[in-house]
This record gives sequence, C-alpha cells and structure tokens, in this order.
Amino acid sequence: MNNPERDHFLSLAEFIRAKRKRYRLTQIELADRAGVGLRFIRELEAGKPTLRMDKANAVLDLFGAVLAPADLPRGTAAQPTEEIPDA
Repeated sequence: MNNPERDHFLSLAEFIRAKRKRYRLTQIELADRAGVGLRFIRELEAGKPTLRMDKANAVLDLFGAVLAPADLPRGTAAQPTEEIPDA
C-alpha cells in the first residue's frame, strides 16, 4: 500500500546509498572515511533493521546529517492509536 504523504521520506539505506553515489565513493572508501567496517556499510545500505546508532551517526556525519526522531504522517501504522499518558 502506497502512502503519498510518506513517499517523500527516504529510508536510511536509500539516503546513505544516494549520498555515497552522489559523492562517487565506494563502500570501502565510505567505511574508511567514517571509521566503520565495510560489513557495517553493506548492512546499512541493505536496510538491516538493527544497527548501532553511533556507527550510523558516524556515517551520516560525513554528509552533514544525524539520526533524529521524525513525526510520521497521520494514518501510518507507526502512529500511536491512543494518547500516551502523562508521567
């Protein structure tokens, strides 16, 4: 099911791959510059659902980005179905 409001969001994998290609870096070059392993870059670009945030941020930092929370459009599966209670 396509959600037109969400279609403009890139996945982390798509974002990293697009930036790497834009700057004409190989996966090996990106790994070296970010100080992470080649395996991490491959898993990141493959969309592995569990990754270390510190390593992901090391890669993103090269492109002037950082992992951060983002609001999803209403009607997506990830939206809370009820109010979150006050602490």
